[in-house]
Amino acid sequence: MDIITVKDKSFKPYISEEELQTSVEKVASKINDDYKDSAPIFLGILNGSFMFFGDLLKSIDLECTVSFVKLASYEGTNSTGEVNQLIGLNEDISGKDIILVEDIVDTGNTLVKLHEILSKKNAKSIKIATLLYKPAAYKKDHPIDYVGLEIPNAFVLGYGLDYDGLGRNLSSIYVLND
Repeated sequence: MDIITVKDKSFKPYISEEELQTSVEKVASKINDDYKDSAPIFLGILNGSFMFFGDLLKSIDLECTVSFVKLASYEGTNSTGEVNQLIGLNEDISGKDIILVEDIVDTGNTLVKLHEILSKKNAKSIKIATLLYKPAAYKKDHPIDYVGLEIPNAFVLGYGLDYDGLGRNLSSIYVLND
């Protein structure tokens, strides 16, 4: 992996494809154990989670349903601090176990908004699975139940994560090269 340029920024290699797949397997294994007597709804948060979500579900050995929601709180490399719901949830989730699948948890603003929405729809339980978790940035109360990797509070790109819409297709993760 080499240093890459996306738009006006330089990114260096950070997490390899192999490390990512090992992390996905770890999360899937724990979910399979925890939900062996349930049929959860996996709710992918678009756009960023799509690669993690797809790889995760390939390793889930449970009866489950799949849906997506799209919310946004980023502009460029900075969180706007506000979450704008773009595409809502159409399924009846009343009495169902929900596993929210995120690409990355940093500020937690998206998760707070989703918890609000899902709680009003009477979900039985709401758990959070994320590929990447930035504990230094996360100041919310909801526990992060399934974490692939903890990372420092740095801007990352690839494997679903973007910079102004670009770089999501990279199979590895890169970090901003300061």
